[in-house]
Amino acid sequence: MTAEPNSASDVAGKAAAAERGWRGIATEDVDDLPSAAGVFLRARSRRLLGELVRPHRRQVRWLLLVILVQNLAWLAGPWLVGLGIDNALPALIDDGSVAPLIWIGSAMLVAAGIDAILRYAFLQRTGAIGQDMLLTLRRRVFSHVQRLPLAFHERYTSGRVISRLTSDVDALNELLDEGLDGLLTALFSIMTIGIVLIVLDPPLGLVTMLAFPLLLLLGRWFQKNSAKAYRRTRETVAMVIVQFVESLGGIRAVQAFRREPRDIEIFRTLNEDNRKAQDRAFWLMSIFVPGVQLIGNLVTVGVLMYGAVRVMDGDLQIGVLTAFLLYIRRFFDPMSDVAMFYNSYQSAVAALEKLSGVLEEQSSVAPAQDPEPLPHPHGDMRFDGVQFGYGDAIVLPELDLHIPQGQTVALVGATGAGKSTLARLAGRFYDPRQGSVCLDGVDLRRLSDEDLRRAVVMVTQESFLFSGSVAENIGFGRPGASRAEIEHAARAIGADEFIQRLPEGYDTDVRKRGGRLSAGQRQLVSFARAFLADPAVLILDEATSSLDVPSERLVQRALGTILADRTAIIIAHRLSTVEIADRVLVMDAGRLIEDGSPYDLLAGSGRFADLHTAWRDSLA
Repeated sequence: MTAEPNSASDVAGKAAAAERGWRGIATEDVDDLPSAAGVFLRARSRRLLGELVRPHRRQVRWLLLVILVQNLAWLAGPWLVGLGIDNALPALIDDGSVAPLIWIGSAMLVAAGIDAILRYAFLQRTGAIGQDMLLTLRRRVFSHVQRLPLAFHERYTSGRVISRLTSDVDALNELLDEGLDGLLTALFSIMTIGIVLIVLDPPLGLVTMLAFPLLLLLGRWFQKNSAKAYRRTRETVAMVIVQFVESLGGIRAVQAFRREPRDIEIFRTLNEDNRKAQDRAFWLMSIFVPGVQLIGNLVTVGVLMYGAVRVMDGDLQIGVLTAFLLYIRRFFDPMSDVAMFYNSYQSAVAALEKLSGVLEEQSSVAPAQDPEPLPHPHGDMRFDGVQFGYGDAIVLPELDLHIPQGQTVALVGATGAGKSTLARLAGRFYDPRQGSVCLDGVDLRRLSDEDLRRAVVMVTQESFLFSGSVAENIGFGRPGASRAEIEHAARAIGADEFIQRLPEGYDTDVRKRGGRLSAGQRQLVSFARAFLADPAVLILDEATSSLDVPSERLVQRALGTILADRTAIIIAHRLSTVEIADRVLVMDAGRLIEDGSPYDLLAGSGRFADLHTAWRDSLA
């Protein structure tokens, strides 16, 4: 018997699959999102907000009591004014008694004092709670992004990450700093004033309540349209930041290829998109806020006319009518505050949807649940039946490879042959789809991050240096290393000579991305960093491909030191680097087609010999 196509299990399965698909959505294409995805995104953002508020629940309850008492003190004013008009003034006029006026004036001063003190306490504590929530959120996002694998960072640009930590967090900051206070005050005011109006004079209260259907219709219209509008504003501002960051990050290429006019045009287009999105949001506000005020003014006019007739008939005291009119103004003014809060709220919700999307990104390289300790790694690496690909493209169909402890292996092959993929698997920047990669007989997936990063270190072609001193960049390889250990690593690599010639020696600031140093010097610093880390396995991903001949000679000498007594995997296009290897692996389409010492392969007539001949001819 086959299951019905619309059975509960089928629907639940589709819903679960859809939710998995939406989990990484950052709402970039808000116009194309299905309604169910929008519901999921809103639920996800509320869940994140709940997680941020949860540690402060007790303080939030106390603050609700504070704002309630403060509101009651604030609302006492109109009632006391009405009492003054109907009781204190007649007593003063009739018999010259000032006691009622003094009593009412004193009560107003006490209420104003309570209002001011409690409002100070409320604002001070909500500000502290809000900043603590933002601190927690920034830490969570930054820590989570740091732990996510290369696959995420290759898909999610740095500009988007910056946008999440800046403009999106700022949107939440605006809500917590300004909107939350206005919302709570407005909600308590609306509820309490509504009750007071009914109690003060039921007929006038009913006249006021006639405005509620119009307010509900207007609020529903604003809510429906503003959610999409504010998602769009968050996305457009993110695209502006992405373009800005990427253009400045590649400023050398931009200027070298005279791309400034094109980048300016792209930036102008993105800015225009952001302006249009903001205009749409402001247009919605420009309809909603005046609409609320118009309804409030119409109600005020109706109450005044109806109340005046009743005062003339002697059915209503003028003090009660005055208090009622003051309360009506205080009743409708918070409606605008609610609108302003909703403005901030929609922007913050759109930001939370994106932030929660980042936080719910699942790492494709999951940490070991019960890691196996590897205190003293030796460097024996083995690839058993490894299959891997990016998306639907298979890069390594099936790889079997053993690299004994202490052996230096060079990977050679055309671009796209799978060399870098093999190296990334060895460093566990990715996990294989099938098979296993083992270090000293232990699957890398069973090692803790700490043990793995201590055992395996990769030096890339970029030789990335952080802003700071030369010593700090070398010490990055082993946090806590002494200055003597840092300088020893530099001397061992052969970097000490050029470092000493720098203006401040080891304390010289290398500036952004190490721009103060040449490519060869940056590479030597990277090698010193790796030497200080002292890994069992060292991976060099085209570490000499961008160097000139003098720099390459310096680096080649350093390689002799850094590769001693450790397992090494070298990806090289320059065959001069390959010659220091114990073993050469020639790759093609993800498969090993040649395996042997460089001298044995040169003596043959295979692919490596052809590559070496072509390289030698290019030098002639």
